[in-house]
Amino acid sequence: MTFAHDILFITVFGAKETNMRGIRSVLLLFLACVFAAVTARAEDSWPEFRGPFGNGHVVADGKKVGLPTAWSESENVAWKTEIPPYGWSTPVVLGNNIWLTTATEDGHDFFAICVAADTGRIKFNEKLFHHDNPEPLNNAVNCYASPSAAIEPGRVYVHFGSYGTACLDSETGKTIWKREDLPCRHYRGPGSSPILYKDFLVLTFDGVDQQYLTALDKKTGDTVWRTDRSTKYTDYDAQGNILREGDARKSYSTPIVVDVKGTAQIISPGTESAFAYEAGTGKEIWSVRYSGYTAAPMPVYGNGIAYILSGRGKNSLNAVKVDGTGDVTESGRVWKYEGEGLPTEPSPILIDGLLYLVSNNGQVTCLDAKSGEVVWTERIGGNFVASPIYADGMIYCSSTQGKTTVLKAGRKFEQVAVNALDEGFMASPAVTGKALILRTKTHLYRIEAGAPKTN
Repeated sequence: MTFAHDILFITVFGAKETNMRGIRSVLLLFLACVFAAVTARAEDSWPEFRGPFGNGHVVADGKKVGLPTAWSESENVAWKTEIPPYGWSTPVVLGNNIWLTTATEDGHDFFAICVAADTGRIKFNEKLFHHDNPEPLNNAVNCYASPSAAIEPGRVYVHFGSYGTACLDSETGKTIWKREDLPCRHYRGPGSSPILYKDFLVLTFDGVDQQYLTALDKKTGDTVWRTDRSTKYTDYDAQGNILREGDARKSYSTPIVVDVKGTAQIISPGTESAFAYEAGTGKEIWSVRYSGYTAAPMPVYGNGIAYILSGRGKNSLNAVKVDGTGDVTESGRVWKYEGEGLPTEPSPILIDGLLYLVSNNGQVTCLDAKSGEVVWTERIGGNFVASPIYADGMIYCSSTQGKTTVLKAGRKFEQVAVNALDEGFMASPAVTGKALILRTKTHLYRIEAGAPKTN
C-alpha cells in the first residue's frame, strides 16, 4: 500500500475508534498529500514541447529546482545514449519514461523511442509509419521528425505532420490508435507540435495547399473539429500567380491555450496572421494581421497579452490583447517591435515582466513586456534553433554548435556559464527533477549535478 492508501484505509475502516475531529484531520492530510503528489508530478514532468506550462518555465512561482549550470562531456553527465537515426523533436518526460521521435533521413520510416530516465537505456524503438514518396526537404532547415510528442499518464502522442499521428501506451509502447489521413503538403517538412487540451489533441497544419487546425478525440483519434485559416493572403502577383511558392503559406508554429474570462482560447500564429480559436469548438474569435511568413516560434502569454512573432520576411513581435473579437490589428495590438534580434525559430520567454528573445544568429534581446522598449541586447555567439528554458533565475540557451549559454535573468546582461557537448542542438531542452534532458543531433544526455556516469 502507498501512504495515501494507508491514510484512506484508516479513515474508512477506523472510524468507530476515531472521533470526528480526528477523521476530519486525516481527510485533510490525505487531500494535502494527494495535491502535493499531483503538483510534484506536474512540475517534474516535461509533457509537451515547452514544458508543463507551455512557456519554457520549469516550475511555477520561482520555486527552486537545482538544475546544474556547468557540465561537459566528462562532467555532470549521468548518462549519454545514442539516438538513431535522425530527429529534432524535443524529448517529453513523465515518470521514468522519456519519449522522442525519429525518422530516417530520407523520410521513408518514422519511429517513436522511449528511453529510461534513470539509466538512459532504450526501452522501446517502435516503427509507426512508412511513406514511399515523402516530399524532399532541405535538411539544413528541417527534418522529418521535428514535431515534439505530448505525454500524459498512460499515453504518449506522437506526430509527424501529414505522414502520421499516433497514440501509444506510454508504458508498453503499444499502439492505441493511428491517423494517416490528415492532409497537408508540408513542402519543407512538418514542424508544428501537438498540444493537449482536456479530451483533445490539437494539431496544426499550415502547408502549401491547406492551412488549418484540428482537434482529435485523444481517446479514439476521431476528428472533433477542424477550422481552416481565414487569412487574406497577399501572395499573388498582378497575374494571379502565387509568389514564394511553398513558403508563401507554410508555417511551423505550435499554439498555446489561455483562459480569457472563463473561455479557453487557442492562440495560433500562421503566415500573415495569427488567430484565437475557442478551444472547445474551433470557432474563430479574433485575428491580427502582420507581414511575415513561415511563422515558427511558439507565442507566450502574460497579463492579458499574447506575444507573437510573425516569421520570415518582415519579422515583427506583436503584443496583442486577447479579449477582443474579429480583426484586432488596430484595436488589440498594444505594441509592435521590428528591431534587430528577432528570432525566426527560437520561441520567446517571458519572466517577471521582461521578454527575452534569442535570435537565430546568437543575439539576445531583453524587452520590457509592457512597453516593448529594449532593456538590453548582447551577442552570445553561435546559431540557435532551439527555444530557451528558465529555472532558478537562469535562462538556458542551446546552440546548433553544441554550446549551452546560461544567463541570469534580469535588467542587466549577466552570463553565468557556457557549456559544450560534442554535437549541436536542434531540439530544445527538457527537464525532469533536478536534471536537464538534452538532445543533440546524435545523442540524448541526462545532465545532473554530481551524478555518477553510468554508461
